[in-house]
Amino acid sequence: MTVNPPFRADIVGSFLRSPSLKDARTRHEAGSLSDAGLREVEDAEIVRVVARQADAGLKLATDGEFRRSWWHFDFFDGLQGVEIVELDHGIQFQGVQTRSRGVRVTGPIRFPADHPMIEHYRFLQSTTAVLPKMTIPAPTVLHFRLESGAVNPAAYDDAEDTFDDLARAYRDAIAAFYDAGCRYLQFDDTAWAYLCSDVEIAKAAERGIRTDGLAERYALLINASLAGKPDDMTVTTHVCRGNFRSTWISSGGYEPVAEQLLSVCNYDGYFLEYDSERAGTFAPLRHLPAGDKVVVLGLVTTKSGELEDRELLKRRIAEAATFVPLEQLALSPQCGFASTEDGNDLSEEQQWAKVREVVEVAADVWH
Repeated sequence: MTVNPPFRADIVGSFLRSPSLKDARTRHEAGSLSDAGLREVEDAEIVRVVARQADAGLKLATDGEFRRSWWHFDFFDGLQGVEIVELDHGIQFQGVQTRSRGVRVTGPIRFPADHPMIEHYRFLQSTTAVLPKMTIPAPTVLHFRLESGAVNPAAYDDAEDTFDDLARAYRDAIAAFYDAGCRYLQFDDTAWAYLCSDVEIAKAAERGIRTDGLAERYALLINASLAGKPDDMTVTTHVCRGNFRSTWISSGGYEPVAEQLLSVCNYDGYFLEYDSERAGTFAPLRHLPAGDKVVVLGLVTTKSGELEDRELLKRRIAEAATFVPLEQLALSPQCGFASTEDGNDLSEEQQWAKVREVVEVAADVWH
């Protein structure tokens, strides 16, 4: 079992919000609970979820994303030059649509020194004796989710003209998290999975995104964002096919992006969803170069409470190991349990049973 992240038993990040946290956020939105009152509830619930992670046997802890409504919009809303706006539609999942929110670029994109998630990380760090892990959306997500006309022409001529400033903002974010003590940071990313789906590529083209060669340009954006990353800081990514109230968006194996993602991008590790046939085979893992990079196999679904067969999990890990050395593999749930505050359709106890299963199966495989 490795002592460095990503760990043999790891997690993507988010956890189901407790009833008390949901109630506090509802009262805060209604104006009957102050900012300080909401923060007090959040603090208490984060302490609780950190303790539950330790009880489950994890060597890391996240704050469960308990201060967020969305896995990505809250971070983007803290950037200068970016606003979260109301749209006339949400993001379409299978049979359900999210609330109507979108991203608008209003001016030069910058990461401010007082971005609220730096303080979020500091609180997490103060609550845990294991390694704190922080999750933020990848810069590619901001670009891929832009609607037509969402970029202020006074700031940028084209959506891809944001890339230099996006990379600079993320370099500044990495430096700020590092200075706050963060040594394990994760970029959550849906864009790479959407590039594996002809349906989502067509939708992106309708939004005005130039899709030809986009994987290559995204790899350049990621590497520019990671440039100068300290050697003792691990930065991973989680590639997601959509995770909202136990539904999903995209289908398609990793082959169309595997070389750019696994070989060209300078990530230290990759959390890849492999909980359903929509993810395709393990064959694209052959593009992972030999060395220190790790693929974390998301074999345990967060979309239902039913536990996976442990022997089947072990057989699937062994199958993946025919393409990648076992020492470059790890295990996790396929995604977070609550990418938005709505959460997936399972109970808290089912959630923790899943986490314990990951820990125990990993201990058996990598003993």
